[in-house]
Amino acid sequence: MKIIRFSDIEFIPSNHEDPENPGVWIKRLYLRDSQNHFLNGKIQMITWAKTPAGKSFQAHYHEKMTEVFIILNGTITVVVGGKHLEAEAGDLIIADAKEIHQFVNNSSEDINYIAMGVVIGEGGKTIIVS
Repeated sequence: MKIIRFSDIEFIPSNHEDPENPGVWIKRLYLRDSQNHFLNGKIQMITWAKTPAGKSFQAHYHEKMTEVFIILNGTITVVVGGKHLEAEAGDLIIADAKEIHQFVNNSSEDINYIAMGVVIGEGGKTIIVS
């Protein structure tokens, strides 16, 4: 799993803008590199999701799908490999295929995020881990 921290990235002018007078500034949360082959896959789904205050989703993994999350508000605990990591608004999380992951919302507000699944090949299941 990889967490890319929004707060660690500087705003820069978008590459289609005049760098001296840009009309849009961006933070590049992710760029394709040779380490991540999931970008050769197909988009399986894009969802707006929320984990209500005090709730969590079941620990699970996807046989053939990498899942990418962008946290939209607040702070949520990401559990992967028995480790508890904090992710906050603007952070990008990449859970590779076969990587067990879970979100736990210990805050007093609902946490919203965008989830995108990228699958390589056909088929594959979501496996719940108890």
